[in-house]
Amino acid sequence: MTLPSRSEAVAAHRISDGAPLLEVKNLHTHFFTGEGIVLAVDGASFEVHAGKTLGLVGESGCGKSVAAKSILQIVDKPGRVVDGEILYTSQVSAGQEIRRDLLKLDAGGSEMRAIRGGEISMIFQEPMSSFSPVHTVGNQLMEAIQLHTEMSDKEAEETAIQWLRHVGIPNPTQRLNEFPYRLSGGQCQRAMIAMALSTNPRILIADEPTTALDVTTQAQILNLLQRLQAETGMAMIFITHDLGVIAEVADEVAVMYLGRMVEKAPVKEIFRNPKHPYTKALLTSIPRIDAQPRERLPSIKGSIPHPQNRPSSCPFHPRCPAFIPGTCDQKEPQLAPVGENHQASCFLYPGC
Repeated sequence: MTLPSRSEAVAAHRISDGAPLLEVKNLHTHFFTGEGIVLAVDGASFEVHAGKTLGLVGESGCGKSVAAKSILQIVDKPGRVVDGEILYTSQVSAGQEIRRDLLKLDAGGSEMRAIRGGEISMIFQEPMSSFSPVHTVGNQLMEAIQLHTEMSDKEAEETAIQWLRHVGIPNPTQRLNEFPYRLSGGQCQRAMIAMALSTNPRILIADEPTTALDVTTQAQILNLLQRLQAETGMAMIFITHDLGVIAEVADEVAVMYLGRMVEKAPVKEIFRNPKHPYTKALLTSIPRIDAQPRERLPSIKGSIPHPQNRPSSCPFHPRCPAFIPGTCDQKEPQLAPVGENHQASCFLYPGC
């Protein structure tokens, strides 16, 4: 298997007019339970550009994974997307593109199935539970490849072996015939990356791809993803709560809290000049190399509210150190420019 050069790959994935490859607008995904409606994603908007990485960060339960699954229309029941647009540009042929709203496609239809796993692939949080335990790794890789190509069994097997080798799995021919439980956590994660990339997707969604891995394996996985992105020119949505990882891999960062975007900016701007109190609190909680022995890390007071018991107005105001009585608890701030290519939703800044 010969991968395209970076210039060739980026050219194949680039949008002719420079528009975003994927644009999520005012996304609302709700879960309808017996106890009430859970607003898992409540008006999130973000963009993904060809060859770039968007880091999607926030505490557990803020809606990052649900937003990603909404893109592929694989939200678990009783959840469903109730509003918004997910505009994606497919390249039909050289110079010919189609921009369409993925939410208007039938989730089980041929168009959406061709995009899901083909043009947009996803690495799930738990690779051990994402693979079928009763089928070999090879069978599952070959199925994914043949679903989106016209390869024969022999060609699909050779491609699967080459991708396993490409992601750094030793003895790929032998591993092809192994069941997932025979692989280590790091090998299983690499196999899932191989499956996600085997169809040469235009966008890769990586949902906590290094969770529960030791730091050495984590570094290897991150280096692998960056190397493959450089080789293929794909765009990437990297979902994590680890800001140290985001600093290494992301070009742009979108910070989520209770299903809403509270800040968006280039990665260097987020770290050098955070605006939203929530973003500042997340950055303050990162361990420092110059910290004193046994020094306690700063933490955000309180805990993230249950989605069925959302605060009125600004969702962060009960935990916010910059809370303005009579304002933050009365009105809801909107994302507004607070600098060049920098947006935040906080009443500390005009226009919000």
